[in-house]
Amino acid sequence: MKNITILGVTGSIGQQTVDVCLHHQDEFNVVAMSAGKNIVLLETTIQKINPQVVCVIDEKDCNYLQEKYPHIRFVFGSAGLDEIATIDQVDIVLNAIVGFAGLLPTIHAIESKKDIALANKETLVVAGHIITKLVKEHGVKLLPVDSEHSAIFQSLQGNEMNKIKRILLTASGGSFRDKTREELVGVSVKEALNHPNWSMGAKITIDSATLFNKGLEVMEAKWLFDVDYDQIEVLIHPESILHSAVEFEDTSVIGQMGTPDMRLAIQYALTYPQRKKLVNGKSLDLTELGSLTFKKPDFNRFHALSLAYRAGKTGGSLPCVLNGANEMANLLFREGKIEFLQIEELVEKAMNAHELVKDPTIDQLLDIDQWARDFVLKEINETCRRL
Repeated sequence: MKNITILGVTGSIGQQTVDVCLHHQDEFNVVAMSAGKNIVLLETTIQKINPQVVCVIDEKDCNYLQEKYPHIRFVFGSAGLDEIATIDQVDIVLNAIVGFAGLLPTIHAIESKKDIALANKETLVVAGHIITKLVKEHGVKLLPVDSEHSAIFQSLQGNEMNKIKRILLTASGGSFRDKTREELVGVSVKEALNHPNWSMGAKITIDSATLFNKGLEVMEAKWLFDVDYDQIEVLIHPESILHSAVEFEDTSVIGQMGTPDMRLAIQYALTYPQRKKLVNGKSLDLTELGSLTFKKPDFNRFHALSLAYRAGKTGGSLPCVLNGANEMANLLFREGKIEFLQIEELVEKAMNAHELVKDPTIDQLLDIDQWARDFVLKEINETCRRL
């Protein structure tokens, strides 16, 4: 029996993790969970899981829930998040928090010697140089939950001693994969959220449409698998069947295939190194598919991807700037305050304006993240004043 904390339980990954745990109650015991502001869904989840400790953002929600569920301990804010990430009896923390907010809980969980099932890619994007050292220092496992990184991780099993030549990181291409840049002018939030293959949260779905999500995954792969950026090749794969692959120095390519179902990657991270039956999982029928297609991304069309490679190769604090600026610009687009193409424009402006810090500390990263967000807001405000 593994004792688990789920961070971000009301998000897409969090809810699919709950589904996996409910189908394997003899394997997993969810001790604690955190949620944001979706208290209705949190209550539904509490009634299914009955955890010991729950963390929410706001104190008023904490007080309301504590009165309603007196047998459960409720905590709130960053202190509460730290508490549930470091509970003594917990074996593994699944971090499904979206964005930069997932960084500090990951660090505190590692320092408390918890294995990490990581769906929060931003942790490695902004602080890979810190996280990888902490993982080694505390002797814990860092297990990928993103479908692409899980596929790479699975492809490496039994091949740990063999040299990687290339990582083939697949991308669906998102909601607008067949549109030209000219056709992206004026696209709506509703259109951007209409992902053809995957069911994901709003922020990640927009990142998929811009391909910033794939850029973040490139940076995550660099740290997870200790490769250079020139060894990571992105391929547009509309069917989302080959979730990613590894080419070894003898030119053998080993990949992981399956129907698009995030529960597979979640479950493998929780059961590793074993595999369990995926309840209600759909088997892959290659004859039904008929064919799989792949093409190289156009870096002019998907400019966000080129920005991510630039940030990653530059290193230091620049990935933090890219991430913070993108999080803010993504939010502004979802709120209808900027156009779709302005997301990457604002990120690039922030990157160009930033004074690089070569080896940033956690405190510096916190400041830089806030600077990037403030920069984007300032740019928008100045644009509005000029109009």
